[in-house]
Amino acid sequence: MSFETVNRRTVVAGLAAGAVLSTAIGARAAAKPLDFLMIGDWGRDGAEHQRDVAVQMGKASATRSSRFVLAVGDNFYDDGVDSITDPQWKTSFEDVYTDPALQIPWQVALGNHDYRGNPQAQIDYAATSSRWRMPARYFKVSGAELGNPAMDLFVIDTSPLVHKYRDKVQSVIAQNVMKQDVRAQLDWLDKALGESTAAWKIVAGHHTVRSGGSGHGDTPELVEMIKPILERHGVQAYIAGHDHDMQHIVDNGVDYILCGAGSEVRPVASVKGTQFCLSRSGFGAISLDTDAMALEFRDFTGATVYQRVITRERRAVA
Repeated sequence: MSFETVNRRTVVAGLAAGAVLSTAIGARAAAKPLDFLMIGDWGRDGAEHQRDVAVQMGKASATRSSRFVLAVGDNFYDDGVDSITDPQWKTSFEDVYTDPALQIPWQVALGNHDYRGNPQAQIDYAATSSRWRMPARYFKVSGAELGNPAMDLFVIDTSPLVHKYRDKVQSVIAQNVMKQDVRAQLDWLDKALGESTAAWKIVAGHHTVRSGGSGHGDTPELVEMIKPILERHGVQAYIAGHDHDMQHIVDNGVDYILCGAGSEVRPVASVKGTQFCLSRSGFGAISLDTDAMALEFRDFTGATVYQRVITRERRAVA
């Protein structure tokens, strides 16, 4: 089944969730929902619809009162950044996401293309920026920091988990990933998730766990190492990029949300568990409270192409 066929069917179902969104999230007056935007695979000097997506993100953030942006890696193509003064900080970030409504915290993960440059520079840039947040290669952001105790966010560093990046030992990416302690990161994630008491535990990383993208698809190492941790701790959602598209897949109680369409896109197809997939530049948005999470995808024109409400019992409402 082609991605276009999947899109037509699931968009109709997803847009029917509009009425549910207002009652499940928007109508609750007791506590203001936590709203954030999601983008991945984006930094191309404004090209490949990156600037168009940025404009629509600004409009969405303004109307939704978004608290932060979650950027899931491949922040700078093709080879990351060299330093905190690399020109791409301006051409792919500061001069692109200029809307006042995007001058909010950006919680950022590293991608494989970022590992082809100097990943430490992206950590160091946080000291010079009012919005860039990357305190380490993997980290937790508590609900208190995010502005709503309903959610804890766990950002992981997935490139060191992928075996093929270690093969060309003289390459920059191999030299970078081989310095990282995979076991230490997995132990940290397992422990941090186990200690979290948040209603929503959301994990974000660059590489896919489940995906129907033509570029990559499932990442075997993450299926082996990350998927069991997510399921063991009742994680409701894993947010990723890597495949250049927008997807929503449900597998064994976990919602896999892919938003790798921040600029260039590639074909995508339905796989087992697919709720939605579309090869079109765009971004994602989530609004959640203690009981429900409203997921939305918008394309580079601002059109809403998918909406779905996910309850904590992990049943999508259409």
